[in-house]
Amino acid sequence: MRAFLFMFLLFPIIELALLIQVGSAIGLLPTLLLVIGTAILGSILLRVAGVATAWRARERLARGELPEQEMLEGLLIAVGGGLLLLPGFISDIFGLFCLIPFTRRLLVNKVRLRAAEQAMRQRAFFDDQAASSGQARPQVLEGEYERRD
Repeated sequence: MRAFLFMFLLFPIIELALLIQVGSAIGLLPTLLLVIGTAILGSILLRVAGVATAWRARERLARGELPEQEMLEGLLIAVGGGLLLLPGFISDIFGLFCLIPFTRRLLVNKVRLRAAEQAMRQRAFFDDQAASSGQARPQVLEGEYERRD
């Protein structure tokens, strides 16, 4: 948690330092045009990718399937669009990674694998904890009975 807070506080400083470096290398006007251009590009890509993902999710729902891939892609599209709208080049790079279909699918697959591993770890920990505390699962015996009065 401390590392996240540290990066959260350090990120704007790094972005500002990079903007100053780029501005001193290519000038103020080209730097501003780059920042504004990436914001416009981000909004266009956000709209196009968002609509395409929404259509794919709608098709899967029409087939009666759960669109989990599309929901995660939609989340990454929203994050990527937000990162592209922020001024700065580092956030633009991460935003493009979230919006490009190839890298977005890689990120979604990594998130899905990580979630599956975490669920397995939690289930294994719960089973170990129940066994060590003596709370074994009850065994169920199946059978038939007849009541005689």
